[in-house]
Amino acid sequence: MKIMLTGGGTGGHFYPLIAIAQKLNEVGDQEKIANLKIYYMSDAPYDERALFDNKIEFIKVETGKIRLYFSFKNISDIFKTISGVYKGFLKMFKIYPDVVISKGGYASFPAVLSAIILRIPIIVHESDSYPGKANLWASKFARRVAVSWPEAVEYLPKDKTALTGQPIRKEILKGDQNGAFEYFKLSPSIPTILVIGGSQGAEKINDIILDSLPQLLNKYQIIHQTGPNNIIDVSSRAKLIMENNPYIERYVPIAFLNINTTKMSAGVSKLIISRAGSAIFEIASWGIPSILIPITKSNGNHQKKNAYNYARTGASKVIEEENLTPHVLISEIDRLLNDTKKLEEMKNKALAFSNPDASLMIAKEAIEIALTHEE
Repeated sequence: MKIMLTGGGTGGHFYPLIAIAQKLNEVGDQEKIANLKIYYMSDAPYDERALFDNKIEFIKVETGKIRLYFSFKNISDIFKTISGVYKGFLKMFKIYPDVVISKGGYASFPAVLSAIILRIPIIVHESDSYPGKANLWASKFARRVAVSWPEAVEYLPKDKTALTGQPIRKEILKGDQNGAFEYFKLSPSIPTILVIGGSQGAEKINDIILDSLPQLLNKYQIIHQTGPNNIIDVSSRAKLIMENNPYIERYVPIAFLNINTTKMSAGVSKLIISRAGSAIFEIASWGIPSILIPITKSNGNHQKKNAYNYARTGASKVIEEENLTPHVLISEIDRLLNDTKKLEEMKNKALAFSNPDASLMIAKEAIEIALTHEE
C-alpha cells in the first residue's frame, strides 16, 4: 500500500500531515498491512527529521507560487509551475500511490493534478474557516474532504465533507511541566505567558511584546517564540529595553519551538498570545486560555474568521491588529490572569473544542480508500 502526502511550505500545512502519517503507521501495524509506504511530495522537505522519524520518503517537485499582489515572479512562476506539473506527473506515475492526502497550498498543485489525471483517490484536509484556493479547487475532485472548522463546510461539497478537527502530532497533544521551569530558568510561583506567532514568527506581535516588556515582566514571565529570522533582532532589542532591569531573566526569547520546547512551554503557561492559524488547535488541545491576534490580510480573511469562530466558543479573546497597542494588550492580559474563575471556564471551553482523534479518523479513511483502490 502506498500513500502520498502533499502540502505547501508552512508548518500549518506540514505538521498536520505528520500527525496523519503517525496514525497511518499505527493503523498499518495494527491491521498488519504489508509494505505500507508513505511519501511526501512538495517543493521542500520542511522538517527532514520529522520525515525520517515517521518513515516518510520525500519526493521533491518544485512549483511556482501565485501571489495575491503584483510581482514579476508571478510570470516566471508560471513556467516553474508547468515544469513542476510535468515532473510531478512522472514521479506520481512511477510511484502510483493508492491515495493522495492533500493539505493544500501552492506546493500541493502538481501532486493533486497528477492524481486527478491518473484517477488516484484524493483526500483533502482544510485547517481554516475559509478554505484556501488550492483546497477549494481540489475538493471538486476529492473522494473525501475533512475540515477542522464547521464553518468551512458551507464552501465545500457537502456530500463528501466531514468535520474531523485538526490533526495534531501525538507528541504535543498535551503539555508537560516536567523539567520545564528548570529548562527555561523560570519560577513556578510567577504566571507564565507563551507568545507564538506561527512557525515563522510575527513581527507585529514581536514589536508589541517588546514595547510591553517593562510592564509585563513586573508581574509575569514570558516565553517568546520569535521566528528564526527574528531571534537576533528581538533578543538584542530586549536587552536594550530591559537594560539594568532586574526582571530581564523573566523573558525567554526562542527562535523556534521544537517538540520538547513546545510540550514544556505548554506545560507551564497560564495564557497564550498567538496568531489565528492552525496553532489554535494545539492551544485548544492543551486547554490553555488565549488571546488571538489574527493577520489583517489573509486568504479570504481566514485568520480573522478563525479567531472569532474560536472566541465564540468562550476559549479565547481577540485583539485585531488595528487595535493592538501595549496598553490594550497589557489590560487584557491583566484582566484574564487576575480572574481565576474565567481562566478555568476558558480552559474547559478549549478542551471541549479540541478533537484528539482527528488524525486517526483521516488515517482510517485513507487506508479504507487505499484498500479499495488496490483491488
